[in-house]
Amino acid sequence: MLLALLLSAVLIALYALGGPAWVLGFVALIPWLRSLDATQTWQRTVLSAYLMSVVYTVAGFAWFGVAIGSYTEVGALTGLLVLIVCAPIFQPQIIVFAVVRFAVRRRYGPTLAAVAGAAAWVATERWIPKMLGDTYGIGLYPSTLMRQAADLGGTAGLTLLLLWVNEAAAMLVSRRQAGLRAMAGPAAVSALIPLLLAGYGWLSLPSTTQPAGKALRVGLIQSNVVHYEQLRKEKGAYEAVRQILNTHFAMSYDAVERQHVDAVLWSETAYPTTLGHPKSEIGAQFDRDILSTIRAAGVPFVFGTYDLDQGGEYNAAAFVSPRGGLLGFYRKTRLFPLTEYVPSWADGPWLRKALPWLGTWKPGNGARVFPLQLADGREIPVMPMICLDDVDANLAIDGVRLGAQAFLIMSNDSWFTEHPRGALLHQATAAFRSIETRLPQYRVTTNGYSGVIDPYGNVVAGSRMGEQTLIVGALPVRPVAPTLMVRWGDWVGVACAATLLLLLAASALPAWHPHHEEMAWAVVWPMRVSVVPRSMRILIGLLRTASRCGLLWMGAAMLLNDALRANTLAQIRMFAGLFLAPEGAAWCFLLAFSAKASIEQGMLVLKQGTRRLELPLQDLDATEPWKLPIPSPGLSEVAPEFRSA
Repeated sequence: MLLALLLSAVLIALYALGGPAWVLGFVALIPWLRSLDATQTWQRTVLSAYLMSVVYTVAGFAWFGVAIGSYTEVGALTGLLVLIVCAPIFQPQIIVFAVVRFAVRRRYGPTLAAVAGAAAWVATERWIPKMLGDTYGIGLYPSTLMRQAADLGGTAGLTLLLLWVNEAAAMLVSRRQAGLRAMAGPAAVSALIPLLLAGYGWLSLPSTTQPAGKALRVGLIQSNVVHYEQLRKEKGAYEAVRQILNTHFAMSYDAVERQHVDAVLWSETAYPTTLGHPKSEIGAQFDRDILSTIRAAGVPFVFGTYDLDQGGEYNAAAFVSPRGGLLGFYRKTRLFPLTEYVPSWADGPWLRKALPWLGTWKPGNGARVFPLQLADGREIPVMPMICLDDVDANLAIDGVRLGAQAFLIMSNDSWFTEHPRGALLHQATAAFRSIETRLPQYRVTTNGYSGVIDPYGNVVAGSRMGEQTLIVGALPVRPVAPTLMVRWGDWVGVACAATLLLLLAASALPAWHPHHEEMAWAVVWPMRVSVVPRSMRILIGLLRTASRCGLLWMGAAMLLNDALRANTLAQIRMFAGLFLAPEGAAWCFLLAFSAKASIEQGMLVLKQGTRRLELPLQDLDATEPWKLPIPSPGLSEVAPEFRSA
């Protein structure tokens, strides 16, 4: 087990580095999967899963632990130890994957276990969102061809396919001595999925003759001014804000006067105080300086700042037009826990005293679309996102459904300064929002990586980490046909959860029990059976068929209806009406016709209340098992005048 975990950890670490190592995503889990196949107990399965969550976290996210230690000033080693201890919380899908896979494999075999395990992995990530929005499929970003299928199923779909390939390859290795026929199925899956991904990517990429809309040219101001708090301590609050603004004003002048951009984009919290709600006369003067500068520039500005109302303070993006002034704010939806906000149930003086870096911002209320009013008269609907907002596929999809034609993303990646792998992961995650929706994005950070990203995930203009630079990029902006992701939402995780529920429901059917025919006589007498006439069997069969079909219909409805997924009460009512009611009625009818079966002196004895029926065992040779095991497996024609189930 330990050797397998170590080998998988090395492969995962190389896969996480990106570049040509993306191909390792198809094989990195094989050693661990082979060790899971050899595990015979629940205890060893859970132990293996726990250790895998640790090595997976260290191999792919050791930088995050070091960054935690640096930010909280507890030291890199302490931060890494905290990350290791919290690994099962950081990567819970690994634990769920291993447990579900073990349970299904022991009962139904390796093929269904592979399907169920992968579904459990993806469903867990769907319902327990990651702090960094990471998933195994993001590692395919360096491959232009492989990543294009994200417009069908998002990064969750890529993760599901990668898990299936790893499972098929592990099965292929286990059957290498069983002959070509036994190896054919796993070999076909291992080869077919990568070929399909590459083929779809090749078909998705645009041809040179594809018509393009009018370009939107945006200037991204990467100021490389970081550590605002340290700057404030050294120079005072006024001089710190003045230096930050002067840097942005000078770089914006270059973007407008020399590069002739249509709009200017500053990074998250580039103006580190409340805009429009000054806290002092000095703050009001800063507000006037910003508005007058934008009027003189003659192009719209979008930049990170703070917003304020009676509910509290918000991390926000301001939209300012040279003609209309301040148009409004977008408030950041996904705040970083324990740095930007604290849940109300955990907040308190004792916690803030122990953790002085805790934030006080309030979360926003979801996607918003603003008109970007250009000097040439165009109004382009754009959706702003701030930092962690870009890891949420559903948030981006909501914006597209509201009419957005481009994303404007602001981030402050200064805490990645010493850990560029984290900044690259963040940029790759953001790029998938463009692939999923086929919208361009303009993404600016404080000190890297900033970039203009086209609808296929390509960075057409970008910056390096830790440099002060102006990035200018132009991309066609126009209405686009909705992708499958936009139509259905982030549906793969929902489909995986529905698959697990169906498997759980189906496992209650005796017909799904392994080797049920061979085990039919391995029963303990006496036993309970149901003795039903033909008409009652048909009625009970219809009720049970209706309950299974109702469950399928409910899964499809939740997959296609966003409102239903958010309405728990409607889900409960639907489940009760479509599944519980017919299933409960069928169970009551079977109970009403139940009988006690026993073997007594060479006779099969059926007792139902005061009624008793005795049949010689030699007469059972005339029985015929039901070809269709509905409502359950049964026998008929025990005797001309009697039928039993």
